[in-house]
This record gives sequence, structure tokens and C-alpha cells, in this order.
Amino acid sequence: MSKKNIRLTGLSREELDQLFVGEWGERPFRTKQLWSWLYVKLVSEVGEMTDLSKVFRAKLEEVCQPLRPKVKSRQTSNDGTIKWLLSFDDGEQVETVFIPEEDRGTVCVSSQVGCSLSCPFCFTGTQKLVRNLTTSEIVEQVTFVRSQVEAGGQRLTNIVLMGMGEPLYNYDAVVKAVRIILDGSGLAIGTRKITLSTSGIVPQMVQAGYDLGVNLAISLHSVRDEVRDRLVPINKKYNLSALRKGAKEFPLKGSRSITWEYVMLDGVNDSPEDAHELVRYLKGIPSKINLIPFNPWPGTVYRPSSAEKITQFQNIVGKTGLVTVIRERRGEDIQAACGQLKGLR
Repeated sequence: MSKKNIRLTGLSREELDQLFVGEWGERPFRTKQLWSWLYVKLVSEVGEMTDLSKVFRAKLEEVCQPLRPKVKSRQTSNDGTIKWLLSFDDGEQVETVFIPEEDRGTVCVSSQVGCSLSCPFCFTGTQKLVRNLTTSEIVEQVTFVRSQVEAGGQRLTNIVLMGMGEPLYNYDAVVKAVRIILDGSGLAIGTRKITLSTSGIVPQMVQAGYDLGVNLAISLHSVRDEVRDRLVPINKKYNLSALRKGAKEFPLKGSRSITWEYVMLDGVNDSPEDAHELVRYLKGIPSKINLIPFNPWPGTVYRPSSAEKITQFQNIVGKTGLVTVIRERRGEDIQAACGQLKGLR
């Protein structure tokens, strides 16, 4: 066995059992012990796992890679939002954001280094796709942030896969990571507290509903194909008709609804006619609409809609009975708001 070739945070319980019991000849309780250290006690090094025998610990340290990414920078917004630039073994980097609120704390997790979708209003879209993140790199964003914020007396209760990249273009790693995060004996973050965001990769979107049962958010931004083709180029492959069909097929649990993300761009998608068309498009789909004031970034040609336009849009949509929320800007002063993330070196 070559040294440092195992990433514990990328292994499921079953895979840990296979490693410890099937290959190393350990007792089955080793998996339970290790799982607790990783996801309940949130240790950052194998050496901190003090109830493991010295021999077992030494074996783990010999073959296991680090349990945390490297921190290249940390910034704290005036509103309390925290953004980390995290670096992985190959030097590639992503940004991860924690958004504290009075009754909860949300981590915004990245799934890719860069992005292939090239949505022109999104800063991440200006960075070419470098690679998918591994399961461990996704999970470790959560364990790292939870350990950081809990040390400061805050709570991490919610996860949104809305950071860098398109999660459904990294399907297997994302599904495996979410299953690890859901495990009730570890991080124990339930399906109602996890939201998977997509730009509309329809086949995988529907499949994820069956595989994971978490919440779904769809980056919509327009219900006119000619406009959405520009804003969300994947629309040329999965157009609005296909997206609506997929949304209707998505298996919603109980009283849940699909969240539609709608970035408000001045003169592009913010007219009263756009609002009325949005209502027609969503008819028959349990929906919540997040109206997102555009967050500018260096070099963008887009401008945010005025507060008056956003309020007018909200009133038109909301009076039909659709829950319509204007998302509060968080972390804008440190480029941590929606659409502002980029893995800068």
C-alpha cells in the first residue's frame, strides 16, 4: 500500500467498514469511532482521535491524507458573513461562504473549480472549468466551516450547494458527499436543511430528487427562451419547456416547493411583462421565488435593477399567491454574495 493514498472524508460508512474490517482485520466498532471523530467531534488531524489505539492511529496517519483543505485567506463582511479561499492538494482553489442569521447558519458550498456554464452575469462563469471537486473536498468544506463557526459560538444548520460550479455536472461526487452529510450519526443535517442548486440539467435534476430527497433550487432568471439563452446558456440544451417538465416531475416531499432563483438585471428581465410571464410559467408547480438583486463584480456589463423595480416585480408575482422573497444582500463588501465567487490565486 502506497503512503497517503486514502481520504477518509471521501469514504462512506460501507467503504470504511470494507477498509477497516475487510482489509485491515479491525473490529467493526472502528468505523463508528472514526465516524464520530470526523463528523461529531470534527477533529482536524488523526492524532486527535485519542480513543483509538496508538497502533491503529499510527497506521491511519501513515496512509491517510489530511482531513482539511488549506486556508489561503479569510474575510469577514460588515454583516458577519465569512468567506474562505480554500486550497486543495493540487493547488486548485475554491471559495466557501458562511452566512450567519439569528436562528440558523448557512454554508454555501462549491462543487467545482470554475464552471463550464459561462453565465455572463456570474463572476464564477468568467473562470473556465478546471475540474470537479472530489467527494472529500465537498465534505471537508462543511466539516471545516462547522468546526470554525462552532468554535466561535455560532451554529451551522443549513447547506446550500450554490457555490462555484454546477453540482449536477459533478453528480456522483455530490450525491456521495450529501449522503455522508445526511448521516444521522455524524453531521446529521436533514434533507429539509440541504438545498441543491442547478442551472437546469434536467435529467440529473429529477434523478437527484429520487436519490437524495433534498430541496431543489433552479437558477431561472428569465422565462423567455431568447433571453435565458443568453443568461443561462445551458438553456439551449434544456430549454424552458424541458425545464418546466422536469420541475413538474421532481419528487417533492410533503409540503415542500421548488425555489426559483431570479437575478434582477436592469432592463434585461425586470419588466412588469416579465413578472406576468413568470407567473404563467410557474402555474401548477409548487414554487417559491427568490428575487436576487444583482451583485456587481469587476468587469461586469450588467447593472442591478432599482429597488422600485424589484418591489414592483415582487408585488405582481406575490399577489397571485406565489411566495416571493427579495433576498437580502449578504457579504457584498467582500465579494461573497450570490454570483460573486471565484477561486482566485
